[in-house]
Amino acid sequence: MFIPRIATMSYRIGIVGATGLVGRTLIDVLAERAFPVAELGLYASARSAGSTLKWHGQAVPVHELTPSAVEIGYDVVFFSAGATVSLQYAPLFAAAGATVVDNSSAWRADPTAPLVVPEVNGHRALEHQGIIANPNCSTIQLAVALKPIADLFGLERVVVATYQSVSGAGQRGLDQLSAELCGQEPSVRISSHPLAHNAVFHPIGNDGWSQEERKVMTELLRILELPDLAVAATCVRLPFFRSHAEAVWVQCQHPVDLPALTAAYQQHPSIAVCQEDYPTPQSVAGSDQVWIGRMRRDHFDPRAILMWVVADNVRKGAATNAVQIAEYLHHHGQLSRKQPSTSGVTL
Repeated sequence: MFIPRIATMSYRIGIVGATGLVGRTLIDVLAERAFPVAELGLYASARSAGSTLKWHGQAVPVHELTPSAVEIGYDVVFFSAGATVSLQYAPLFAAAGATVVDNSSAWRADPTAPLVVPEVNGHRALEHQGIIANPNCSTIQLAVALKPIADLFGLERVVVATYQSVSGAGQRGLDQLSAELCGQEPSVRISSHPLAHNAVFHPIGNDGWSQEERKVMTELLRILELPDLAVAATCVRLPFFRSHAEAVWVQCQHPVDLPALTAAYQQHPSIAVCQEDYPTPQSVAGSDQVWIGRMRRDHFDPRAILMWVVADNVRKGAATNAVQIAEYLHHHGQLSRKQPSTSGVTL
């Protein structure tokens, strides 16, 4: 079941939803960032059980998620299999001593589960009670971009329009757009409207707001720890495969010093600034940074600026942020380390 690796201060890692878009990227990011993995267990639905995924050149078997997986004794379990699975299994793994980092919406509003973007409020991860929530992909990149502004000038109001790729809906979104671009009828749809050559909204509720918009507005307040911040969002799905873009208008509490903000962004390890050109969804795909361009003053308000924020939603918006949470806990000595299992194939 496991693929053990010998490593100092290494951990037993489980990934639930391993065959999905984010799950496969989690495997890549763990390897790229050299996270200290002693053993790796991969889980998915019964439909995917028996398949294999690559880890350091080795084929790792994917197992069906059942309660018996909880007994194995993982140190960290990454969940990316949807809210229903997370609600059922995350508490079981946490009760067994694992730290759960959940990528679904299941725990984002739960006060007992910290909602964490490590560059913004990483200290909250240290307060977890077994489960840590990974925020919505659009919220993560927005929070990273806004934190330096909040620190320098204070935040009063944020208005954001998101331009989101279909990968935000997982493999189903990719499949629908691919089929439509080839002139075929999709087997599964994420929207009643065509995606190809179109712009669509997320499903809109009776109050006129989509769930995606409500996620951005509510999660941002919690991550920035600014409960009185005024936030308004409009979330749009566009027909490209990877990365999310956001047009952001920010009103601050104090006049904005644009050169000072630019300098702060340039010194930020997770932010890349485009000054001569602007970032695009295609140009940032595969990157773990949040890209910022088109920073400009609002001519009618010295306290307001506008900017264009782009990030890879599958990486920084999901998998990379989750791994960074585990890294933060590791660096602060907050992850338990169990002895490696004697089962499995040695690399």
